[in-house]
Amino acid sequence: MELGRIVTTAALVVGLTGSALAQQAAPAAAPTTSPAPAAQAAPVHKEYNQQFLVPGSWFHGVHGLAFNKDDQLFAGSVVGQTIYRVQVDSGEVDRVIDPPTGMADDIAFADDGTMAWTAFLLGKVYVRRPNGKTIEVAQGMSGPNSLAFGKDGRLFVTEVFLGDALYEIDLKNVDKPDFKPAARNELRKIVEKMGGLNGFEIHKNDGFLYGPIWFKGEIVKVNLETGTSEVIASGFKIPAAANIDPQNPDNLYVVDTGTGGIWSVSLTSKAKKLVASMKPGLDNLAFDSRGRLFVTSMTDNGIYLVDKQTGSWRTIVEGKLAIPADLAVTTDGAKETVHVADVFSYRNVDGSTGAVTDMLRVHGETHSYPTGISVGPKHTLLSSWFSNTVQKVDRKTGKLVATLADFMAPVDALEAADGSVYVAELGSGNLVKVSPDGKTRTNVVKGLRAPVALAQGAGNLVYVTEIAAGAVTQIDVASGARKVVADNLAGPEGIDVGPDGKLYVAEVGQKRVVAIDPANGNKVVIASNLDIGLAPYPGGPPALMPTGVAVAKSGAVYVSADTRNALYKLTPPSP
Repeated sequence: MELGRIVTTAALVVGLTGSALAQQAAPAAAPTTSPAPAAQAAPVHKEYNQQFLVPGSWFHGVHGLAFNKDDQLFAGSVVGQTIYRVQVDSGEVDRVIDPPTGMADDIAFADDGTMAWTAFLLGKVYVRRPNGKTIEVAQGMSGPNSLAFGKDGRLFVTEVFLGDALYEIDLKNVDKPDFKPAARNELRKIVEKMGGLNGFEIHKNDGFLYGPIWFKGEIVKVNLETGTSEVIASGFKIPAAANIDPQNPDNLYVVDTGTGGIWSVSLTSKAKKLVASMKPGLDNLAFDSRGRLFVTSMTDNGIYLVDKQTGSWRTIVEGKLAIPADLAVTTDGAKETVHVADVFSYRNVDGSTGAVTDMLRVHGETHSYPTGISVGPKHTLLSSWFSNTVQKVDRKTGKLVATLADFMAPVDALEAADGSVYVAELGSGNLVKVSPDGKTRTNVVKGLRAPVALAQGAGNLVYVTEIAAGAVTQIDVASGARKVVADNLAGPEGIDVGPDGKLYVAEVGQKRVVAIDPANGNKVVIASNLDIGLAPYPGGPPALMPTGVAVAKSGAVYVSADTRNALYKLTPPSP
């Protein structure tokens, strides 16, 4: 799996499971300014009309891929925290391992039917025995990413992005009643600092490991006893995974997530051949017993059957969106365009037809993973708590022009008229002002309690949702003055200011969107029973993927349905 620059997530996870989140989740201190008057009972009203502008899909980014001995295909999703079984002929999908245990970055099967997988963000490795029993076999790892069984049933696993090492996990006593998962320092370390050994396979004939080195663009052969390695192919942009063709064991197939290329490499001559050209964002591959090649795309939430001879491919299952998070909307004449932080890409959606257009794809044009988005005077801003960055995309050219780094889990950002950028940091609880040239940073306010999203108000006013406080707070960025405009909200996430001046907020804990009058805090439910609120993983941020809300000039409200990878359009009822 390639949450490529997720390397910095370790600091976030540690911070949120330590004192920072404890402080954010503590009882609220008395505000320095008086809160808004208590909300009155909502009047009887009609809710907005709901429609899915973009339909949903399976997975939440699809990564690990493997066939069992019965030719059943299994796929894993890290953010979805689920392992799925996929019928390759019909495209039907069903769940096999539920969250959070099912967080599978990679999947492998032993000859006896044992399934193993890496729970990347949990730092754990699991196996499921043929009798159906699931056992945790390793814990405390730093980004366990890829794994494979040797022909003798030995299990090997790598740390990538959060660590950089290859280990062996001893499974000899796994079925004994007193078995305990091994800690990281109890594993046999084979080699470290290779440069990111990703999706690999162990050759059944010679017993060597073959796999890609993510950060070096190479394919290597590794001796599992000594840790020595040799390069057998190079010149890839971002090789993500490699598997051996069962029909021709001399051929190693490689997916390049940076280019979307699928290559074959001869293990004897070391010759490279481009087999197929797809879009950037490919993640993994697997062969069935007939030698048919299947690949995953985390960006397109898809699995594809690739013809090794012609380079053509057939879609098994796919999504229009991968993991829609924060939203923004712009209006040009009568056309409304919804801007989507889709985690593995930045996409635009036509507000009338639902047509989806790629703007930037992760590893193709950017290495960030956007979860927050806003459209400013000159730039679209993409925020990523995964990579601790805020990126500027030129509105005229659509090109990435700057990356602001080293934030503490930035969840959202706004661009002011003078080019200043205001960034909400989940890790610190601060609202940070960044100068137009990006060189100077100052704290506007401190102590926000798990901020999730920002919205631009009139003049110098900015609104922020604080999920740990259950509140919406108004901040004057010129003076730093702030006040609570609404509280007692259950999981407030996405927010936007409507043309009527009201605040539209995704109250995820109640599966609804409310309109809030900032003058008095009165709330009106405009849509309920929404498919929103993707569950966080243990130790992760409270709003794993923020439910986005964007209000157009027409009054239409767009909401990301993160649990089903869809996009709602809510329209006001007829008078």
